[in-house]
Amino acid sequence: MTPRRRTPAPAPRRSAVVTGASRGLGAVVARLLAGEGYDLVLVARHPRPLRALADQVRAFGGRIVEVPGDVTDARLRQRVRRAVERVGGLDLLVNNASELGPSPLPPLTEAPLGPLERVYRVNVVAPIALVRALAPALRRRHGLVVNVSSDAAVGGYPGWGIYGASKAALDLVSLTLAHELERAGVSVVAVDPGDMRTAMHQAAYPGEDISDRPLPDVTLPFWAWLLGQPHGEIAGHRFRAQSERWGADA
Repeated sequence: MTPRRRTPAPAPRRSAVVTGASRGLGAVVARLLAGEGYDLVLVARHPRPLRALADQVRAFGGRIVEVPGDVTDARLRQRVRRAVERVGGLDLLVNNASELGPSPLPPLTEAPLGPLERVYRVNVVAPIALVRALAPALRRRHGLVVNVSSDAAVGGYPGWGIYGASKAALDLVSLTLAHELERAGVSVVAVDPGDMRTAMHQAAYPGEDISDRPLPDVTLPFWAWLLGQPHGEIAGHRFRAQSERWGADA
């Protein structure tokens, strides 16, 4: 009697969390991941545009969970953790949600401290807190954390001090986490997407024409490349999504 062959169990679907997902770069990354077969937990402050994006990416057939709210809220982070459990795990966390600060951009000597603290809560504290909340799920899948940085982190541009300092802090956070989580099999990178035509960039230059900046889609080749890299080989690196060479630190 010929033994019956066992049908191998299907590989688990990959899953990702994307914050700041309802527009700009976050929406571009979410659409790319959905097209690559990821189940998604999408996080953004405004429910209506978040729902519109979720409806778009559901056409790819994956499980999509919307989590509207502010990343600085501990209750939201717990909802994200529960959403990750619903989709069955976590392979990728994209900390994209960001706060610019006052517009027009003030010099540091005149910047109000309240908005400065808000920028740090969104751009630095919230990514750390999300990694902490999702670390068990990331460990189980040997996942990747992508913290979205900025050229303002290294530029010292007048007026960009609040935002740039927060992103410089996030760069150091990313490198530190990469070292601390290495033994757990979790990799962490920072990505500077470059100048883009987004609502945030327009807010930095109110009333000015920014049509010379490319749309966030310009970064798609980079993201496709990054997703194909062995996590251990890119951990601790800082990449520029619009550079000519992605394999070198920027």
